[in-house]
Amino acid sequence: MSSSTPSAPEPSTPAESAIPEPEATAPASPTDAELTAALGSWLPEQRWFSAKGHTVTGVDVLTRETLATTADLTLVHLLVEVHLEGADSQVFQVPVGVRAEVDEDLEPAVLLRTDGAGGQGGARSGCVVYDGLRDPSVIGLLSDLLATGGTGDVRFLAVPGADLPTGLSGRVLGAEQSNTSVVVGDRFLLKLFRRVAVGVNPDVELHQALGRAESAHVATLRGWIEADVRHDETTLGMMQDFVAGASEGWTAALEAVDAVLAAGDLGAGDFTGEARSLGGAVASVHRDLARVLGTSIAPAAETTAAISARVESALPVVEGLDAALPRVRALIEAAGETAVDTQRIHGDLHLGQVLRTPDLWVLIDFEGEPSRSVDERRTPDSPLRDVAGMVRSVDYAAMSRVVDLPDDAERVAAERLAREWVDRTVTAFLDGYAEEAGRDPRENLALLRAYELDKAVYEAVYEARNRPGWLSIPMHAIERLADG
Repeated sequence: MSSSTPSAPEPSTPAESAIPEPEATAPASPTDAELTAALGSWLPEQRWFSAKGHTVTGVDVLTRETLATTADLTLVHLLVEVHLEGADSQVFQVPVGVRAEVDEDLEPAVLLRTDGAGGQGGARSGCVVYDGLRDPSVIGLLSDLLATGGTGDVRFLAVPGADLPTGLSGRVLGAEQSNTSVVVGDRFLLKLFRRVAVGVNPDVELHQALGRAESAHVATLRGWIEADVRHDETTLGMMQDFVAGASEGWTAALEAVDAVLAAGDLGAGDFTGEARSLGGAVASVHRDLARVLGTSIAPAAETTAAISARVESALPVVEGLDAALPRVRALIEAAGETAVDTQRIHGDLHLGQVLRTPDLWVLIDFEGEPSRSVDERRTPDSPLRDVAGMVRSVDYAAMSRVVDLPDDAERVAAERLAREWVDRTVTAFLDGYAEEAGRDPRENLALLRAYELDKAVYEAVYEARNRPGWLSIPMHAIERLADG
């Protein structure tokens, strides 16, 4: 049973627009044909492009809207449909800046230069088109639109009482996955979803729910961006408080593993205290989501059937997976004997989705697995999926420091030490979760292992397509799980 979408708060009344009026003639915008031709080669090179491994056969502009114009800059919002060989098409969001010329800081972001020849109605000036989220001026314009409200098809909605200021500068964060996040005024985090899934994004929906629960383990939602895509209300981005002074869980775990391997001593990088408090934070968020959005019960057979289908679909991609198939099937079958308590969950939880502040852990990025549809991501699931995702992430953090060691003897010794670190860290995480939740995830060990397997197979598909040198990490995990 799916939970109903919580009613979104009414947006605050837009103030008088703070978008600067143009002081001079802005550069001419490129044609759709010029944009689609450039995007066909530019998109596959981006870190957030989710269709790597598939050949782009064409790009269509679904929507195009000029959001703001200043003396020397035009901000154009694009939604483009990318057609792929052997796969369904995907929709991407590309806000672009258009200038007559750019300085060297923006050169790496350039996707198109026009020479000014032709165009409807005769000659036009040339322009430079670039990824707008690399430009502090573009980030400032987007932030101002959230503060004041937009008037076009792309809607900028602030949470009542958000009191967003205008005139803030911004900077892009270095790490990109399926989104691009920018810090605005060192106070807010603006995240644009690059691959757009039609519908209300769970990241906004679950932040609303956790805000109502007054959860201490999420950043406060301040507003979001939406538009109608194929006649459905669709989330394009969101703004929340920036968690200043925080370190990413993945980075903190790697530092601990490095200390252990350098000293040859588990005590040099003990992470059990952090893992225990992280387990408590995850359990607290699960409890708040269940309280606000409700719970349900699903037959375990539905869950195990979905896991089995994903394993079968991975067989043509992951070499060697077929050798473990009989044992994998037995593991999945063992998890299908009882009903599953389900609720809304994070859906893609790992160490890169948590931040450590001086006081507590904060969970981020509640959109779920980007490869799944919005309906799939909004379907209630067992909290054990999130628990299993964190268990796999702890293993990945340790084994990523071992897999590339060139000397066989050194690698074997390091892997033995890293495995001990993983076991201790995972045990502490599960203990912390059990203490806060009032129930131990290990009480349903068969289902927990099935979810771990599901995640490891997902990882194996990714590594086979993108990073074959690391394929051994999830494959070793699959072997360990299949062998019990």
